[in-house]
Amino acid sequence: MPRATKQGRGAASPPKKKDPLTQPVEDYLKAIYAIGKGTGPAATNEIAQRLALAPASVSGMVRRLADQGLLAYERYHGVKLTETGRRAALRTLRRHRVIEAYLSRALGFPWDRVHDEAERLEHAVSDELVDRMAATIGEPMVDPHGAPIPTRDGAVDETEHTSLADLAVGASGVVARVTDEDPEMLRYLGELSIRPGKRITVKARAPFDGPITLLVGREELSIGPALAMHVLVAPVRDRGAKRR
Repeated sequence: MPRATKQGRGAASPPKKKDPLTQPVEDYLKAIYAIGKGTGPAATNEIAQRLALAPASVSGMVRRLADQGLLAYERYHGVKLTETGRRAALRTLRRHRVIEAYLSRALGFPWDRVHDEAERLEHAVSDELVDRMAATIGEPMVDPHGAPIPTRDGAVDETEHTSLADLAVGASGVVARVTDEDPEMLRYLGELSIRPGKRITVKARAPFDGPITLLVGREELSIGPALAMHVLVAPVRDRGAKRR
């Protein structure tokens, strides 16, 4: 008869499941991703400003995230996401942007209200629920503000677009994305019909940071450079332009 052994001795224990990331950790990783535009570094002061926290608090959290393998510190340059940290940031971004798209397309929320709702929900929903939401609305590639939605596998379009404020006089562009943190700004842009997919031509630019005159569709209007900075466009070649 086989000799009995003590319970657990020699038996392979099941792999330990990693604890889910906390809301503050996800917020930090998402902020660092945004500051570094995906792969670049982020300074402590930039993170503190974006999260409205004291720099000393940010320094302590950054050290803890580095110890967890989510960040890598570069002296004099700030911190960068590790591959693990980048994947975690993109998971949070996917949840946020799918929620925004679902609220807009399925529930009819206006584009100036979906950001705050998604901020509250992104830490509570499961990845499975987010995937089902995305499937329900046809697997959107961008959120209502034009921001690319990461795929389930963590792939994301990180194309950098030109600011409307930097578009040359006479040049045209299609609105690719607008920043989404300020509801009042979004409402105003909506009133001007400046939304993703809209073609815009710069007609004139006043000196000394004066107003920029635009042709939006068939309507001519003017906006300030500070507002134009929040509108990103994909430049388009004028059909009438001669090829060189």
